[in-house]
Amino acid sequence: MANTLLTISMITREALRVLENNLTFTKGVNREYDDRFGVEGAKIGTVLNIRKPPRYIGRTGATLSVEDATETQVAVTLDTQFGVDINFTSEDLALKIDDFSKRFITPAVATIANKIDHTGLALYTSVYNSVGTPGTTPNALLTYLQAGVYLDNNAAPMDGQRSLVITPLMQATIVDALKGLFQQASAIANQYRRGQMGSAIGFDWFMDQNCNTHTVGPLGGTPLCNGVPTTGATTLVTDGWTASAASRLKKGDVFTIADVNSVNPQSRQSTGQAQQFVVTADVSSDGSGNLTAAISPAITSAGAFQTVDALPVDNAALTIVGAGGTATSQGLLHHKDAFTLAMADLPLPQGTDMAARVSDDQLGMSIRLIRDYDINNDKFPCRLDVLYGWASLRPELACRVQGK
Repeated sequence: MANTLLTISMITREALRVLENNLTFTKGVNREYDDRFGVEGAKIGTVLNIRKPPRYIGRTGATLSVEDATETQVAVTLDTQFGVDINFTSEDLALKIDDFSKRFITPAVATIANKIDHTGLALYTSVYNSVGTPGTTPNALLTYLQAGVYLDNNAAPMDGQRSLVITPLMQATIVDALKGLFQQASAIANQYRRGQMGSAIGFDWFMDQNCNTHTVGPLGGTPLCNGVPTTGATTLVTDGWTASAASRLKKGDVFTIADVNSVNPQSRQSTGQAQQFVVTADVSSDGSGNLTAAISPAITSAGAFQTVDALPVDNAALTIVGAGGTATSQGLLHHKDAFTLAMADLPLPQGTDMAARVSDDQLGMSIRLIRDYDINNDKFPCRLDVLYGWASLRPELACRVQGK
């Protein structure tokens, strides 16, 4: 008995299911879906605002000291429309959904999932916490434990929502390094059979070929702070660089400043560890070797959003993570709330053969399928589309793992 022809809604629902199953990095992050666009649809440039919780200093004693509730927002621009276009015949529509999914949907949606993951992993440039040596693959568990320390020092919740995404080489290296350690027999068996770490030392491990590679800027000279920045500064004035050199610092470069340590965001007590900063835009030196870099986090020495135990002094030395020009793969240890993926419904056009859109509030995802008919060749050209945007929600809850 012939199968009933597959409908556009059945195919679209299957596409959303396959998309969820193919994601790696994206599975472990905050996902937002806005149903306000369910009627009219969204387009590239649509902005969603994601709230961040306020932070307070608190008081000591009985005297009331009311603080303003400063609730900040992160704007997420839906700037990427990505899709895959496929063709199938009326005969293909008579397949069972499992067969149809295997032949058409899974390969197409895997491409979409890889694109979403790769775009999200590019957010490493917003993360200032960093462990490991650029150009060297970590071969000791201590490196990953140190990454966990950065999350602990920044008050990341211990709620089972910490993930580590690393490159294939990072995974192979650490699995080999730990093969002789005593631990749960089932975990050892999984590492042996699958070559994967699974869950260990407080977070879930994932391998993702989409991890980005960062190339450290050419650097040059002996960079020093030029003057003392004001508290809350998001730029740092420096000198001592090689004069008139293009892109001394690249977006994503990490550095520390002498005698400037990080603080616990709740107690504001110094951690005793150097606060790391990340450069947020490429910058070149001028003819005198001066350079003003845009940085994150802000250099804030007091208040609810304090980040450092002291402001840098004039001529404080900068130390860049990695040698100039070093190419280094970027693994990411992160809590779920470090990053956010936002999606919205694309519009359903009129005047086409069929169009369907499926969204899921719990998954925080939406996908659209449009089908037309080619009468000359008896085929159904289709397009699968998603519209999404990424943003760093709380980058302090993430740490980069430098590799090779």
